[in-house]
Amino acid sequence: MKTIVSTLHGSKEEKYREAISQFQSLIAGENDEGIILGMIASLLKMQFETFSWVGFYVLKGNELVVGPFQGKPPCIRIEVGKGVCGTVAQEKKTLIVSDVDAFPEHIRCDADSRSEIVVPLFQNNTLYGVLDIDSFRLNNFDETDKVYLEEICRNITTLL
Repeated sequence: MKTIVSTLHGSKEEKYREAISQFQSLIAGENDEGIILGMIASLLKMQFETFSWVGFYVLKGNELVVGPFQGKPPCIRIEVGKGVCGTVAQEKKTLIVSDVDAFPEHIRCDADSRSEIVVPLFQNNTLYGVLDIDSFRLNNFDETDKVYLEEICRNITTLL
């Protein structure tokens, strides 16, 4: 059995590198998408104490349907084009929201959420879904998060 190690005291870059390393080790040879997505949600939530919610929404028709996640019970379905996740699904590019209260039509699934980053997830150049991460802190996400989370999503899509 593989051991998971938390790196809560390193730099942001070190935490991401550790999460990526653990993810690659833990899912080696795995092909079940629920396990793959659930594992990365768990690892990211564990590594970053400022992440209040980490999860995936999978595209089904014209809506995003909640997949594996860590955190409070979320919105189950989000229409493409609505809220932060739906906007990312429509525009197919990462979006960092420093203050969710300032985002037009923000869908408030968690009253404690203050900032958010959403990264599109592709399978064979087609939108598969999104990785959604919320924080209880304003301005929690930056370019470093964007770079590493996009890398993580690229790694995931090679496994789906």
